[in-house]
Amino acid sequence: MIPDVSQALSWLESHPDSIKGIRRGIERETLRVNPDGLLATTPHPKCFGSPLTHKWITTDFAEALLEFITPVDDDIDHLLAFLSDLHRYTYKNLGKELMWPMSMPCKIHKNQKIQLAQYGSSSLGQMKTQYREGLKNRYGALMQIIAGVHYNFSLPLSFWKSWANVCNEKNEKEIISAGYLQMIRNYYRLGWVIPYLFGASPAICSSFMQGQTSALPFEYSESGMLFLPHATSLRLSEIGYLNRSQNGLDITFNNLEDYIFSLKKAIRTPSEKFITMGTKDKNENWIQLNTNILQIEDELYIPIRPKRITKYGEAQSDALKHRGIEYVEVRALDINPFSPIGISSEQIRFLDMFLIWCTIANAPEIDSLGLLNTRKNWDLIITEGRKCGQTINIDCQETQYLVSEVGKNLFYDLNRIGKILDNFNKYPDYQKVCQNLQRFFENPDLTYSGRLLPLLQSNGLKNTGLSLAWQYKEKFNHESLKVLNTRCFINEARQSKLNQEKLEASDV
Repeated sequence: MIPDVSQALSWLESHPDSIKGIRRGIERETLRVNPDGLLATTPHPKCFGSPLTHKWITTDFAEALLEFITPVDDDIDHLLAFLSDLHRYTYKNLGKELMWPMSMPCKIHKNQKIQLAQYGSSSLGQMKTQYREGLKNRYGALMQIIAGVHYNFSLPLSFWKSWANVCNEKNEKEIISAGYLQMIRNYYRLGWVIPYLFGASPAICSSFMQGQTSALPFEYSESGMLFLPHATSLRLSEIGYLNRSQNGLDITFNNLEDYIFSLKKAIRTPSEKFITMGTKDKNENWIQLNTNILQIEDELYIPIRPKRITKYGEAQSDALKHRGIEYVEVRALDINPFSPIGISSEQIRFLDMFLIWCTIANAPEIDSLGLLNTRKNWDLIITEGRKCGQTINIDCQETQYLVSEVGKNLFYDLNRIGKILDNFNKYPDYQKVCQNLQRFFENPDLTYSGRLLPLLQSNGLKNTGLSLAWQYKEKFNHESLKVLNTRCFINEARQSKLNQEKLEASDV
């Protein structure tokens, strides 16, 4: 069923300090909306500084799509307090606008123009906006205003020294990178548990489709909502941000060299579809940066990425090539509508345990066809995951396993990892997470999507979203900052503007 990790867990239990000091970071996206629930059309507020150079508050695809970025942290409570402060300060400066508390967009008027994010006159700033123009023309603007949470995770060097015998800088890059790639392969095999547990987009506003058709058998509610009765995360479905046109890229995760080669090949190989679009329109305005399969590396839409902090002007693939994998970016998290900040400590603790499990579990090499086959499990869970008696196929075997049975076996292992992690804290928080989430496999109605869909069916998507948004706005407006202070935000806004001005003044 799932790999036998009993020996690895025994090793971990005898080396508990090896996983002390996990490093985490969060990137949370959210749409700014008006009090009537429609997409805000105002520019990014000037009081937040420059979205090009601000360390914590920026934008993603659109001017209305806020993105909060935390520094790397090894303390969960401090990490969430920092993220909460970003929300507190932002809400106090948003006026009447609200932050949409779900992944799938609010109601969008037909033919509504979605303003691309603006980053100034520097070459870098213009390139970022033109890249977004390319995304709009390639995939449609609506797909690009879907919001999510990215969770950045790295294991301490002490783990790699003990587990993988990293002993010097010479072998550090290769061994640690191989370890993270093993994690990623297991993530592809069993990562569907993330949308099963935490998927929170079982429905969409009908305006999102804009007259387009879908093979998904949607049901229609009187409030103008499309839904699937057993869906978990339509954000990750064929109508969401995972782009199926990239399925033929032949990108695998068996070794770092092949991954980098395939990624670079994709940004250098012309696409027949995009060649017909050209790079500029008749008025010489940019349509896309180039006609290649990927304009830049960030366009690779996958549920997890190997990452490395880059130097200024350095491509991610070059950073990986020269210095190896430093952390992974988990990209399969919907916005948690039950959390004011879009993510909870419960989710973080689960991801810690699951990613450790993915690292220590044996993961045979898997080719591009095998990766596509793992996608079948993801698709099944995304669209029908809460169906009673749902089964999945693991590693293309003939045997079908009950989702509940796989979950039970997985959480037996995760609970052992949780006990180790709880040794570093006063309370058994990780074990409590295991006890709570294991019940989700016994009763799918307890999952995030299982709890959310009845609310949407009763109150409608718009009313549910606005109700939560107003609730969170009131909460944050009555709270004081916990980690940062107002002066920190003012200074960072001022410095970000100065940094953008310097960049534009020195631009060649």
